[in-house]
Amino acid sequence: MSETVTVPPATLRKVTAAAAVGNFVEWFDFAVYGFLATIIARQFFASDDPSVALLQTFAVFAVAFALRPLGGIVFGALGDRLGRKRVLSATVLMMAGATTVIGLLPTYASIGLMAPVLLTLTRCVQGFSAGGEYAGACAYLMEHAPNHKRAWYGSFIPVSTFSAFACAAVMAYLLDASLSPEAMNEWGWRVPFLVAAPLGVVGLYLRWRMEETPAFRLAMADKHEHAHSPLRETLGQQKGTMLRLGAFISLTALSFYMFTTYFATYLQVVGHLSRAQSLMVSTIALLFAAGACPVAGAFSDRFGRRKTMGVTCLWVILTVFPAYWLAGSGDLLAAVFGVILLAVGAVFAGVVTAALLSEVFPTRTRYTASAMTYNIAYTLFGGTAPLVATWLITQTGSSLAPAFYLVVIALLALTGGLALPETYRISLHDEAGAAPGDGLEGVRAAG
Repeated sequence: MSETVTVPPATLRKVTAAAAVGNFVEWFDFAVYGFLATIIARQFFASDDPSVALLQTFAVFAVAFALRPLGGIVFGALGDRLGRKRVLSATVLMMAGATTVIGLLPTYASIGLMAPVLLTLTRCVQGFSAGGEYAGACAYLMEHAPNHKRAWYGSFIPVSTFSAFACAAVMAYLLDASLSPEAMNEWGWRVPFLVAAPLGVVGLYLRWRMEETPAFRLAMADKHEHAHSPLRETLGQQKGTMLRLGAFISLTALSFYMFTTYFATYLQVVGHLSRAQSLMVSTIALLFAAGACPVAGAFSDRFGRRKTMGVTCLWVILTVFPAYWLAGSGDLLAAVFGVILLAVGAVFAGVVTAALLSEVFPTRTRYTASAMTYNIAYTLFGGTAPLVATWLITQTGSSLAPAFYLVVIALLALTGGLALPETYRISLHDEAGAAPGDGLEGVRAAG
């Protein structure tokens, strides 16, 4: 099958909005937990040591990620068989529902040990639904976008993600600034979680009105391009590509969650900033990141995916120690500059990953393969990021310990990323070159 599909600009704008807004809803819900971690620790865990309670809170954060690969497998297979639209509608509904439930949960003071148990179960539902979200949104948008601007259009998925974290930070900041500590602990922390309900309705409405992608419709029209068993075919033919891409996504995951979730805590614990100050710093950096995403997308479309991956890894290696030192200095302006240094690496990694998730896999198994690769990497390196960072500082006594961890993962990402072929001008509608093996032959033929 070799067809060129041109999507009208008006349709592209609608597609971008639907994918981005739905993704915003998903990640706003997920971000709230990270920004309110220190309050959640007091509400759901009984411990005289605040560090232990915080570790327990981040452990629950990490446990939720264990369900993401399973969600990726289930929703990926459904997306490759039934289409992207239906699955993306289901994921946003599940995420919004689970987040609303967290806002209604009784605390440890009310029901004892059942409180952290219910929190963990609800977070697992969040993780399961998130497993089908990001890779699906990327595939949906990429399968509409023109070949020469795929990373630029795809950058609006990371834009929506960083914007969601920024909005969650702003809401947490406003609540913290306007409420007394007693009111914040009693009921204020619940407000951001309850906002998920109306946001979920908006996200579901937008996604239900979406049309299926041209690439998927073409694949469905040809029975040979429609995977009878997406999971079996993915594991049989794409494992080499999944390992290489997964190695790079390890840096995407770690840099993203170090920057968006853990750093608000780092600024308070190491930099001794107030909660309000740390949220303000995080918000500034998140808004910067959202604005920088299209720039990173244009860079990747101009110079290619391999060069973008190389620049990203080198940037992280060279700037991570200054970033952590500045963020932990206790000076507000220095902290802003330090977090922005870290944000640049997270932005470039996220934007090029959004493109690669669709470009290195064929249409018939794209959702399954990309969701599995993305979510396994995020489970191992993203969900554990706050927990590992806190543990490393506790064990070593050095506030720079997480920076060493980032450098090691950046070297792993560089090795895996440069083992991938260049894919930035291939057609996602041309499957003729796809061949069994490690999934790379078809990419090289199309490129």
